[in-house]
Amino acid sequence: MGFGALLRRWRKDAKVTQAVTAKALGMGERTYRKIERGATPPRLTRAQCESLAARLNLDRDERHALLLYNIGSNLVPPRGAGQQELQQALRLLIDRQMPSPAYLCDQHWNILAFNTAMAEWWPWVMEQGANLILWALTDPEARTQYQDWDKHASAYVKILKFAQATKPDDPELRELIEKVRKDPDVRHVWETEHDMGETRDGHVFRMNVPALDWETIEVVSHVLYPASMPECRFVVITWVEGDEDDERDALGGPRNAWATTTANLDDVKAAQRHTQNRVAEDAATRWRREAATLASRMVVATAEEAAAQAGKNRVPMPAISKLLGPDTQLTLAPDKRTVVWAVEEAIGCWSVTCVSPTTVIARVSKDALRGACLTEMHHLVRAALPADAEAAAARIGDLLAERDAEQRVLRNVLHTLRERGTVEPDLR
Repeated sequence: MGFGALLRRWRKDAKVTQAVTAKALGMGERTYRKIERGATPPRLTRAQCESLAARLNLDRDERHALLLYNIGSNLVPPRGAGQQELQQALRLLIDRQMPSPAYLCDQHWNILAFNTAMAEWWPWVMEQGANLILWALTDPEARTQYQDWDKHASAYVKILKFAQATKPDDPELRELIEKVRKDPDVRHVWETEHDMGETRDGHVFRMNVPALDWETIEVVSHVLYPASMPECRFVVITWVEGDEDDERDALGGPRNAWATTTANLDDVKAAQRHTQNRVAEDAATRWRREAATLASRMVVATAEEAAAQAGKNRVPMPAISKLLGPDTQLTLAPDKRTVVWAVEEAIGCWSVTCVSPTTVIARVSKDALRGACLTEMHHLVRAALPADAEAAAARIGDLLAERDAEQRVLRNVLHTLRERGTVEPDLR
């Protein structure tokens, strides 16, 4: 939008004249009018920024945008930024956040590092070119996992607009904005959302995570800026548990209206059966029990070294690996009931993460289940079930009953639609 347009909007929102604004900046009204029309202004001093922020009653994010636009270009990163040992220290810090998901992204939201919990909950971070904003705004998976996606889209658009205001000449940022605006839903949000926001720090929201059997969880996003890499964001996602009967969220704020859920007696009985058969497989408690086991990620030099992490009884999965992207190698570790997910980040550098079989299962398209891919999926499904044969059979029975119920409801709805004449019969 340009700095001039930004100033104009702030001034009009505050109902302040150009003459008063020019006086707050200590410049002539004619000079100020030129700035609003798009003339390249001189960099404002910190004193000018503070005076303008006070006169226009700017909020925290707007004031920060003003300061970054004018002062930010003169900020010098601390000594040591980019040193390898500091990056390794950050990776250690990320790993130590287990069992909370944590990641490091750059100023354009490209994922630089993540821990095992992050990979388990959101496997897209392991994909080549993983980018938080692209995933959140354009990936159908995000629209399924975020409850009330429109509100989240608005939050991310605000963040992009904040970044655009502070770095209008950043080509990579401009390219990212162009990519997300190609989506018609995102473009509508962009055109109707006029506010800005710096980060999602402290946001409390609900998600449905496949690795937790699509359980609805409430999380808090914590955003920090490492001193050694000030352009990057260190983010920790904390799982919080509040009182389900309380109208406020776990941090005391108003609980989102859409978060209210109800259950009938059948739901309670089903949950009791699942608890009996799936104690060892319950995702929520599994993270609490196995945090220490899954807390480490590593980097190895070759694909063979990565596969060796799965143990002597390992099962290579080349067909599914190919489906999940180039430079990706998956190896099942049946004894540990995990999958070694390795990605070649650079020549001689393979990043290794251990995830549960269900994480991989959720990433494989059902259309691809044939031939070698189907055989590998059999291995994954067995590893995801309880080790005991009777418990595994009971779990399969529960799953089949759930699927039958879903199909029965869908068939009933389809029959109703056809009776009303709103859907043509499928004559194929």
